[in-house]
Amino acid sequence: MEKLGKLKRMLASGTIDRREFMGRALAAGATVALASTLASGTLKAATPKKGGRLRVAITGGGSGDVLDPAQTLDSYMINVSFGQLRNNLTEIAPNGDLIGELAESWDASSDAATWTFKLRKGVEFHNGKTLDADDVVASINHHRGEDTKSAAKGIIAPIEDVKADGKDTVVFKLSGGSADFPYLISDYHLVICPAKDGGGMDWESGVGTGGYVLEKFDPGVRTSVNRNPNYWKEGRAHFDSIETLYIADVGARTSALKTDEIDVMSRVDLKTVNLLKRSSSIQVFKTTGNQHSTLPMDTRQAPYDNNHVRLALKYAIDREQWLKVILKGYGELGNDFPIGPANQFRATTDDIPQRAYDPDKAKHHLKQAGLDKLAVQLHVADTAFEGAVDAVTLYRETAKAAGIDLKIVREPNDGYWSNVWLKKPWCGSYWGGRPTEDWMFSQVYSEGADWNETFWSHERFNKLLVEARAELDQKKRRDLYVEMQRIVHDEGGAVIPLFMSYVHAARTRVQLPEQMASNWELDGHKQAERWWFA
Repeated sequence: MEKLGKLKRMLASGTIDRREFMGRALAAGATVALASTLASGTLKAATPKKGGRLRVAITGGGSGDVLDPAQTLDSYMINVSFGQLRNNLTEIAPNGDLIGELAESWDASSDAATWTFKLRKGVEFHNGKTLDADDVVASINHHRGEDTKSAAKGIIAPIEDVKADGKDTVVFKLSGGSADFPYLISDYHLVICPAKDGGGMDWESGVGTGGYVLEKFDPGVRTSVNRNPNYWKEGRAHFDSIETLYIADVGARTSALKTDEIDVMSRVDLKTVNLLKRSSSIQVFKTTGNQHSTLPMDTRQAPYDNNHVRLALKYAIDREQWLKVILKGYGELGNDFPIGPANQFRATTDDIPQRAYDPDKAKHHLKQAGLDKLAVQLHVADTAFEGAVDAVTLYRETAKAAGIDLKIVREPNDGYWSNVWLKKPWCGSYWGGRPTEDWMFSQVYSEGADWNETFWSHERFNKLLVEARAELDQKKRRDLYVEMQRIVHDEGGAVIPLFMSYVHAARTRVQLPEQMASNWELDGHKQAERWWFA
């Protein structure tokens, strides 16, 4: 009966579906009648209900966090700003489809260079103001202009003009065709805030149209929010309140979950995940999408300005070892380009053969660079990606066979994304991936993009980026994106070892939907409005 009880909790949380529940229940000795009764009762009981205070422990934050969406850097503020306080014009659904959020519909001109969005009527901000087109224009313009510091600069660069056409219509004019523009506008930086009377948008107050209203914001520590009683999404935002805690240390997060000090934790320690699975009061679940680890090099600086050095470092890493030892199989091999398994135009291994650990090839490329050996520093912290410190320690050992002396510089978690990433010549990083190839390439690999973490510039790649963006023929578009992936694989400035599953843990009273989004961790960072308590 204890095993059947755990199966019921897994079914209720969405960890397994009804079919798998029936199979496991029968294998555990239940009759067909009993298994059917248990399944029906469990699914009926899984109907969302309101109430309770959800406590979430997450990493990817710091004392420098601010409520300005243009400056959102990592998981913590994505979860708070994008997942709790605010909404976008469009949204990625759990099944990966694009759906309307604050926009109820959108249309494009024949060349996909002009896009018209119709807004939902009657949506209110937390302060009682009714959403209108001026709020959208102010929110988008917040990220535009030559002097903008917005991390979304790369993806909105094609916007030449955005204007209101009445109260409920917004028109975007782009510099060229963009078939993916409605996807791009769902980026977590591009949340909609109320316009200020004197111009600009109000991000300072934390006011948005989201399911929760800001109560207290303590950067690098915790954020408290309360349910929005006037939330416009029917059947969403079930918790009375949410407390989001920044706990960088995975051991501390795990301990807090075990002792019932929190309800949910992100980034489970894969070295101890099997111990968590044994607990009858804890559920472990994963989603797999485009999240990947990277080791970006500043290609403007020696020795990383030499592509042979970059190739030597790519051949000196044992990805199979990382997948087995660090991820315990929760992921798949990376191949030094950032397009993941959930992307439509991802190159296959027939298109681009998998790069394997090969110290002899690494030595060859060092020789081509005029070097017999190489000594470099790699800056990293636990927050860089799952198992980062252990992973680069393995890398240091495999690199020795290629004549590479890899010195690991351990950095503090707090402030890592402000003080190390984009600052040090070589460091650890990770990306949640993006739903479209254009989005990923525009934001992280295009020349001049604020988040081009390798400061890489490639003339052919940048030309193809513009061409692929406007191409409506799917076969031609795929060919263009495969060529771009090949260029990044052969000449890019990042070692991309692995695509990593999101592995979470929660108390069993936390109820999960049958399908969860994989575009980000924690159900696409929408757990605040999609989950509930039993």
